[in-house]
Amino acid sequence: MKTEETPFPFTLDSKGIPGHWPRFEKILCGSMTERERLGLPNHWLPSRWLDDLPQYLNAVRALDLPTLLQKAEDKNTPLPERIAAGTMLGLLGDPRINTQNPTMIRIEAGQVQIGLKHDDLDTVLNDYADLGMDRPWIEKECPRHSVELKPYYLARYPVSNQEYRDFLKDSGLDLIPSSWTFCRFPQERSNHPVYTVTAEMADAYCTWLSKKTGKPYRLPTEAEWEYAASGPEGYEFPWGNQFMPDYANTAEVGLFSSTPIGVFVDGNSPFGIADMAGNVEEFVADTYTAYPGGIRIEDHLTEFNPNYRIARGGTFARFRDLARTRRRHGHNPRSSVYAMGFRLAMDSEG
Repeated sequence: MKTEETPFPFTLDSKGIPGHWPRFEKILCGSMTERERLGLPNHWLPSRWLDDLPQYLNAVRALDLPTLLQKAEDKNTPLPERIAAGTMLGLLGDPRINTQNPTMIRIEAGQVQIGLKHDDLDTVLNDYADLGMDRPWIEKECPRHSVELKPYYLARYPVSNQEYRDFLKDSGLDLIPSSWTFCRFPQERSNHPVYTVTAEMADAYCTWLSKKTGKPYRLPTEAEWEYAASGPEGYEFPWGNQFMPDYANTAEVGLFSSTPIGVFVDGNSPFGIADMAGNVEEFVADTYTAYPGGIRIEDHLTEFNPNYRIARGGTFARFRDLARTRRRHGHNPRSSVYAMGFRLAMDSEG
């Protein structure tokens, strides 16, 4: 059986940026390391930006919070400087994070289209042929169909480590993300999305916050998530139909690490929602089932869990195909580091 966790060898330019990836026969991952799955050599490689982060941090370290906030989400500020500004905000206390009152974006009711047309299936496979797509993985997205959505709110940002820490401190629950090394809260990543959580941990967070605030927080449905990411035009990516490497924190960028919320501002969705492509993959409320008129796909995900929870958006550790707004995915237990996070939704009264 094929899996989506397979290596893709590629050449590197002088800056260590992935270049052409030749198509080749995929192999079962078994005991592969994460580097092998991504086609990376086992020796050190220069990072596109992280190796130069100290100089960018030095450039922003004396700035006050309002200026840091402005830089972190300013399209005219170079991405490395946005990352540096976001990093400083995380160390100083990011004002964008308010655990009990997260910024929510209202999305109006409507009859919306989600999913992929059967006629477009071969086009997608051809467009991502260099990544060795298996037809059933994309066939999960078919057919394109209509869904009636009531008005709802979706969080502008995914839930951060800071917010998740507040949840653990208040609830006393033993639900520590495995990405928190030695179970330590990563202060240096306080304003990064929390990841390596389970769907059940995300549900528990929503339940806790709802009780704490009296507001009905929940995970978004799959249709709500996709519409918020693709917008009324049904974009392939939150920003449009062409992949742009610097618009999302995916493997193409070469960071291989989470980043502060909101700094990939060019990649915001049509509704102004951040990080819906890359950074961390996001659990939704739905478990996997075939779309109306579609066929159920049995693959490595159903092998481990026939009713696995759907996740959307791609991650810093995976390639651009998972960042497509229509891509249906989920947690793969074969992977030792899988960046699964979540964002909040809430019903609107109309």
